[in-house]
Amino acid sequence: MSWGTELWDQYENLSLHTQKGIEFLERYGHFIRDRCTIELDYAAKLKRLVKNYQPKKKDEEDYQYSSGQAFKHVMMEINDLAGQHEVIAENLQSNVIREVTILVKDFKEERKKLLQEGARMMTNLNNQMSSLDRALKNYEKAFKEAERALENFQRADADLNLSRAEVEKQRMNMAIKSQQCEETKNEYANQLQKTNDLQFQHYNTQMPDVFHQLQELDEKRIKNIKNFITQSVQIERNVFPIISKCLDGIIQAAEKINETEDTQLVIEKYKSGFQPPADIPFEDLSAIKSGEAPARVTPATITSMRPEAMTVKGTISAGKLKKRVGLFGFLTSNKNNFSAYGENKEDYSDLPPNQRRKKLTLRIEDITAKIQQETAARDGLMKMKAVYEQNPHLGDPMSIEGQLNECGHRLDKLRLELQKFQGFLEEAENTVPKTGVVLSSVSPSAPSRRSKSVVQAHHLNGGHLQRHHRNSGGSGGEEDSLSRSASDSSVSNPTVNHKRSAPGTPLPSHGSSHSPESGLGTSHTSLPDSDPEHSQAGDYVVDGDALPPLGICRALYPFEATSEGSIPMMDGEELYIIELDQGDGWTRVRRQTDMEEGFVPTSYIECTLDNTC
Repeated sequence: MSWGTELWDQYENLSLHTQKGIEFLERYGHFIRDRCTIELDYAAKLKRLVKNYQPKKKDEEDYQYSSGQAFKHVMMEINDLAGQHEVIAENLQSNVIREVTILVKDFKEERKKLLQEGARMMTNLNNQMSSLDRALKNYEKAFKEAERALENFQRADADLNLSRAEVEKQRMNMAIKSQQCEETKNEYANQLQKTNDLQFQHYNTQMPDVFHQLQELDEKRIKNIKNFITQSVQIERNVFPIISKCLDGIIQAAEKINETEDTQLVIEKYKSGFQPPADIPFEDLSAIKSGEAPARVTPATITSMRPEAMTVKGTISAGKLKKRVGLFGFLTSNKNNFSAYGENKEDYSDLPPNQRRKKLTLRIEDITAKIQQETAARDGLMKMKAVYEQNPHLGDPMSIEGQLNECGHRLDKLRLELQKFQGFLEEAENTVPKTGVVLSSVSPSAPSRRSKSVVQAHHLNGGHLQRHHRNSGGSGGEEDSLSRSASDSSVSNPTVNHKRSAPGTPLPSHGSSHSPESGLGTSHTSLPDSDPEHSQAGDYVVDGDALPPLGICRALYPFEATSEGSIPMMDGEELYIIELDQGDGWTRVRRQTDMEEGFVPTSYIECTLDNTC
């Protein structure tokens, strides 16, 4: 079915229809543009929502629980979800709206050109029809005049009274009129032929071709609307996998919420470390009459009182109550927030015992990390200096001296600070009574004599060994344990298998001795028991029973023992793990055959720990 044959006489209606079709396509483009605006606005509101609910710095502690961490992950996924809506809007703008705008412009120009061509053809046909009408009128007029001339001649010829001259005149007039009639007839015939030919061409070839092109234009418009709708759906469908991953991430974050761990974190956060108060002694008032001194409330009895008894009105005088609350106010605090304590004292002595121990441990870990960073920086400067000494064209070795001196001074300052806080931690652990196993300090210079209590503490802490530093009493052991570079320090993870790819012997320690020239510490490698000066300083009271194995390790490379405290092993040999790496690069193992115990490099073995550890 073609517009050219079926709608040959519907030029005006086709013109109106194609105009409405282009307006519909333009309206669809406006719809997509408005939808892009909504998508962008929705994405912006989602991002604003996430930004408004991001945890403030003062609320960071509330997000340490699994529910808080899950909520932070949910906000991250929602932010990604907003980004996908932005992707939808951007792709619709670039792939749909742009094409619609171009097509609307092209369609309007093409339609205008086709309609102008059709109008020209209609004008030509109308002009030819006018010429035909004029020729017909001229023919009709000449025909009538020829008829009248013929009648006049016939009457004159029949009239005997007229002279021959008058009769000849009428005959000449008849001949002229007849000739004019014949000429107008021929002209009319020619115009009729031209009009029929032009009309045939107009309605069978020319206008059908214009209408056919208008039909193709309209079909192209409709097809593009179909493609645009499909493309819009495909653009949105392309982000569904990412949106689905965002939703899966939200589900995974929700599944990671653990109510038991959160409640245990509350215990860890707010536990004071004090023992519950003892019973309040009975005051025998009759002793007053018998001359005996009544039992009085003393600071010793105050410490044994129940916290709730301190708030009972009338049990103690106002003065004593005020004094007691001043000494033990944290027992009656409803906020249970110890973060405000210990901020003004360097040793955190005004904190409850457990909170003080946590603060000191975190401070020691922070100082240790800084020492590792400074040590790594110092090692890098020393390597750079060695390169400069080998090739003076690269730089002046003396230009590194100032940086090395500054790095050495910073290391000395950090070591002194670490030693001080380790003393604070040892004091806190020795003075505060605990109901569980008390972790003894491990001497950095004598890991071969580590106590069995460390392994027991490892089991008590759910398989995660907690290390506590202390003042070793000597600079050699202190520096050997703490001044190694960050790349050489490693602690085995008790939950996964570790495999070290570097087969080199580990550098467990770097001793520091400041030379007059550079002020830098020179590195030396030593095993834990190689320092006789400290071999007895950090000894533990070891039980007679052998330490239980924590797991099994497999040797990745052969190792030959060259120092006291280490044992050799062959490639692929399996040994029992007796004690985990304490950060010095060595692990204590026991041979399965002869039960020989000793230390091997942690980077030479692959550890598999028992799940019960």
